[in-house]
Amino acid sequence: MTPPDSLVASSAPETPAFRSTDHSGVSRPLLVLGAGSRPYREDSLRGLAARHQVVLADVELPHWTRPFVRGHLTVDLSDSETALTAVKEFAARTPGLAGVCTYMEHHVLLAARIAEQLGLPGPSPAAMAACRDKAATRRLLAKRDVPSARSVQAADEDAAVEHARLIGYPVVVKPRGMAGSAGVLRADSDSEVRAAFLHAAQETVLGLDAYAEPGVLVEEYLDGEEISAETVVVGDDVRIVAITRKRLGNEPRFQELGHLVDGADPLLGDSAVTETVTRAVRALRIKRGVLHVELRRTGRGPAVVELNGRPGGDLIPVLVHAATGVDLMAAVADLASGTVPDLTPTRARAAAVRFLLPAFSGRVGAVSVPADLRDQPWLERLVWTRHLGERVTAPPLATIEDRLGHWVVTGDTAEECEERLAEVLVRVFAPITGTAVHTTACSR
Repeated sequence: MTPPDSLVASSAPETPAFRSTDHSGVSRPLLVLGAGSRPYREDSLRGLAARHQVVLADVELPHWTRPFVRGHLTVDLSDSETALTAVKEFAARTPGLAGVCTYMEHHVLLAARIAEQLGLPGPSPAAMAACRDKAATRRLLAKRDVPSARSVQAADEDAAVEHARLIGYPVVVKPRGMAGSAGVLRADSDSEVRAAFLHAAQETVLGLDAYAEPGVLVEEYLDGEEISAETVVVGDDVRIVAITRKRLGNEPRFQELGHLVDGADPLLGDSAVTETVTRAVRALRIKRGVLHVELRRTGRGPAVVELNGRPGGDLIPVLVHAATGVDLMAAVADLASGTVPDLTPTRARAAAVRFLLPAFSGRVGAVSVPADLRDQPWLERLVWTRHLGERVTAPPLATIEDRLGHWVVTGDTAEECEERLAEVLVRVFAPITGTAVHTTACSR
């Protein structure tokens, strides 16, 4: 039987909540669901491996994971019932299993189901199902009067138009179960709603359609800056450990072009943000986990865009650690094994990431960066994710799979990071062939 969250949260009564130095379970195996792609997930897997012996459950064992993995459970995670059976058999022959976790959006519900059935610490499957289903999220938020967007599921184009007219233009049309802003469009007219509905109904990213509830939502447009609250929950304690400022592309799309984390961000002390996040977590009855809570700072105050039952993607845990010293992946491992994580910040700096999208659709002609730029101590990494000859699509039709590369910079302040992001942007070289060629900040 899974221990109540309150017992875990109070397991070290002599220390404040969210602090623990007990990592006696470091040698116990931790089952991790899904590897993901190396450019975005290597740091996450490394962080888990620093806490436990990792057993990776996935169809295959990618070569890059091998330095961090002590065992491999071959299983198709998209077949949840088969996966549950396979994991139960694995647990029966693996005494001392510390826990189960994932950093992949695809597997948050399965991880919760496995933990519950094995009597291991974890969030409730109902809470994770609500995170994965945007329609359920909206219903629960509305029921508890948590600031959010009015939202209706549309059965077809005509219904979508009818809902949009009742909500009032502009609206946002989105898939019910995707992530990474895939299929999300702003619509300002009936014709745009029809086109957006068809787009959202067929859009997928990174194979998430195999794990998602089908359906299309028509929602109230939330105006204002988009942020995310990187949040850790232990029982009734809800702690925002970092605020991520989002850089979005031009609407009608909502493509994420970059993120910035400032260890001294004034929003960390903003009571309205804290209250909204806390109420949202409680509305979904989440009692344990490292969450990525997206919000818009509207004229009426913060409003929830969505809750994700796992750490933020796009290297956000890397930014949080560089800016604050808080290790979100260590927190994931600790919570999965029943240990209360230490979330004490050890620094107040800034870190940011920028994603490079092609200026034109075509094939990648080359990718390069000046050697003196790579030698800058503030350039934490520069990674090319598309290579010579590969075909890419430019905005507004681009997805996260069209990103040419990304870079992470650090600095003493957010302003310093912005300057360094811009310096890299104008110096990287990634021309696209097969189109008319001219120089822009994105292609030079």
